Amino acid sequence: MGAVGPDPAVAAVRLAVRRTLGMIEVGDLVLVACSGGADSLALAGALAFEASRSGHRAGGVTVDHGLQEGSAERAAGVVAVMADLGLAPAEAHAVTVGTDGGMEAAARTARYTALDEAATRHRATAVLLGHTLDDQAETVLLGLARGSGARSLAGMPAVTGRYHRPLLELGRDLTHRACHAMGLVAWEDPHNRDPAYARARVRADVLPALEKDLGPGMAAALARTARMLRDDADALDDWAARVRAEAGTDEADGTVALDVSTLTGLPRAVRTRVIHRTAIAAGSPPGTLAAVHVEAVDALVTGWHGQSHVDLPGRVRVRRRYEKLLFGPSETR
Repeated sequence: MGAVGPDPAVAAVRLAVRRTLGMIEVGDLVLVACSGGADSLALAGALAFEASRSGHRAGGVTVDHGLQEGSAERAAGVVAVMADLGLAPAEAHAVTVGTDGGMEAAARTARYTALDEAATRHRATAVLLGHTLDDQAETVLLGLARGSGARSLAGMPAVTGRYHRPLLELGRDLTHRACHAMGLVAWEDPHNRDPAYARARVRADVLPALEKDLGPGMAAALARTARMLRDDADALDDWAARVRAEAGTDEADGTVALDVSTLTGLPRAVRTRVIHRTAIAAGSPPGTLAAVHVEAVDALVTGWHGQSHVDLPGRVRVRRRYEKLLFGPSETR
């Protein structure tokens, strides 16, 4: 009788990791961000297995946000599991979560800061994140609720700099089965069920309701939509970057100028992207620069009737002068 292969769920997670490792130089260090939940724990187990065969070095990092009683002990337990898997380094990072943007956003900022520090210190080429197809679907729905544009609805990319998301094509139910098959006991974060958090409400109520009323496969359909929107958004962003480089000039007084006639001939989707890029280049913070601000500047191009100026976050002022849009500091800056 032939050898029995791995559990199908385990095989699927390992294959996803193997494909990611194929993009990384053999011998480089790859870290996995592991919370102890099923998604990241299955990812950690698959990374340890695949790296031992591919010639990559593999380590793991868990972040202790300090938001729940016993978090330090739980982080120590995750470190022990990662070390047992053969990941080295295997370490925990305690962070202080601020308040900017709400608890979820502040925790995410603190987490990525810790992961960046660990990757830099260990000279890791890549950090693997355990986001799944279900996480992608939730991200799309949250973007819809905010009235966001195509870039937000495009969800999370598979690769962002050093960060890789190998599991974006796999469902959360599969990672739970993979953990069980690998003998890994996952931790259930109570925040994932806390209705105070928008993502928890989407997970517990909205997606199940869509599955019930519209039929199964909604998470996969939303993730597929995100992939298509990402292709479209990437193409529009590339177009906008070319226009910004060709039509934008730096003036002697420190302002950034855009040629109005060039902007007028563009589709709105490209024109507003050019405006957005230029506003950020002039000093407007991307986290607070909103669609309403970009639309107000766009009106200086498409609805010009002598408006004085538009003020943007970051004390950036936009004026129309001599068929140019001038982005510069406001008078009170």
